[in-house]
Amino acid sequence: MKADIGLIGLAVMGENLVLNMESRGYTVAVFNRTTEKVSAFVNGRGKGKKLIAAYSLEEFISNLSRPRKVMLMVKAGKPVDDFIEQLIPLLNKGDIIIEGGNSHFPDTIRRTAYVESKGLLYIGTGVSGGEEGALLGPSMMPGGSREAWPHVKDIFFSIAARAADGAPCVTWIGDNGAGHFVKMAHNGIEYGDMQLICEAYHLMVSSGQFTYNEMADIFDEWNKGELDSYLIQITGEILRFRDTDGQPLVTRILDSAGQKGTGKWTVISALDHGVPLSLIGESVFARFISSMKKERVKASPLFSNPANISLKDKKQFIDDIRKALYASKIVSYAQGFNLLRNAAAEYKWDLNYGEIAMIWRGGCIIRSAFLNKIYEAFRREPGLPNLIMDGYFTRILNENSESWRRVVAYAVATGIPVPTMSSALSWFDSYRSAWLPANLLQAQRDYFGAHTYQRTDKQEGEFFHTNWTGRGGDTASSTYNA
Repeated sequence: MKADIGLIGLAVMGENLVLNMESRGYTVAVFNRTTEKVSAFVNGRGKGKKLIAAYSLEEFISNLSRPRKVMLMVKAGKPVDDFIEQLIPLLNKGDIIIEGGNSHFPDTIRRTAYVESKGLLYIGTGVSGGEEGALLGPSMMPGGSREAWPHVKDIFFSIAARAADGAPCVTWIGDNGAGHFVKMAHNGIEYGDMQLICEAYHLMVSSGQFTYNEMADIFDEWNKGELDSYLIQITGEILRFRDTDGQPLVTRILDSAGQKGTGKWTVISALDHGVPLSLIGESVFARFISSMKKERVKASPLFSNPANISLKDKKQFIDDIRKALYASKIVSYAQGFNLLRNAAAEYKWDLNYGEIAMIWRGGCIIRSAFLNKIYEAFRREPGLPNLIMDGYFTRILNENSESWRRVVAYAVATGIPVPTMSSALSWFDSYRSAWLPANLLQAQRDYFGAHTYQRTDKQEGEFFHTNWTGRGGDTASSTYNA
């Protein structure tokens, strides 16, 4: 009997994806570079299941049905390229290599072209949901060789998470690196969601008005409304969790955050595409500054704290934070989908933004009821230029604006850092402004560098230079945007 699909890489995600596929009725061949892991897996968690253990790549490939489908779940970077080189001589025309790690999308673009040049097909798929998602159903974002999709579609649909309405959380994203780009954007949005929640928590803690059980109750209550999401849910559970001595465990965790790079990739990509991804950028920087723990401890006693502001209405304070959090979340997703739109134009991907929102509703870390609103917005207007231009989101931002401003003002007055909430508000105020002071900026650029400017009383696209000092002459620099 041949396997329906084979998987290489029996770490946490690989093992759980294998068990997921097997539970859906598929026979899976397994291989790992350290072959002891193969034995440990098939005699442990995989014992008695429809698995075919392989102890060499040749044996692994010989046990796959045609067209062969090989899924790589190995460390991103060179290990992926190394396995591709080893697999190519063993595969036949039309066989499919699937890479499900957190690869950077330019690598997936390069690999798709290379593998296709060898007569094979390639899929780079984002897989979100962590260990539990891999086992029970992740959100999946495949892209690459379109010809490969019909051969793996049934497997992907079987193992993917299901949203509340039963829809599978997977769809074909687009050509070459589209799947991994969308996964990267997902991870950037995840950074933003997490930091926004942390700022809401910081505001509550710093006020000194709430116990950890009360804060847990607040997040539990928020999870019943428009903020209903996996991250809000687990925040309530974390705040309620107690250490062995009865103290909140979260208070014993060092306030120094790590990151694996996908958020940074998202911000770098936004800079490359000229997209103001300010909230996600601040969420990445917030992790960086948190890791400067020793410096922060030394700096803390050197500077005076702003005067405390007593809360007159705790209920109003919490309601304001909730509204500020929701408004900021809207901005985060608006920025993220703008990045997707710009990338689609550059790389000629036909992205379906409504479907992307749909497949994020289950399995993945950012799953939330809120994503239904994004799906509905793009269903109403597929060419929506910006999410906040949709009627629902316009209304919510108008309704929440006063609370949002009160929260940011309170944070500034009391010295509580809220980098994502405040940057989201600044982006919102910039986006809704018909006029910004960039006219002065353009004058400055022209003054010192002859970079030219456009005039309000002339046709758009016509550029001018002024000899501001009388000493600069009339020669202007060429116009370009980096």
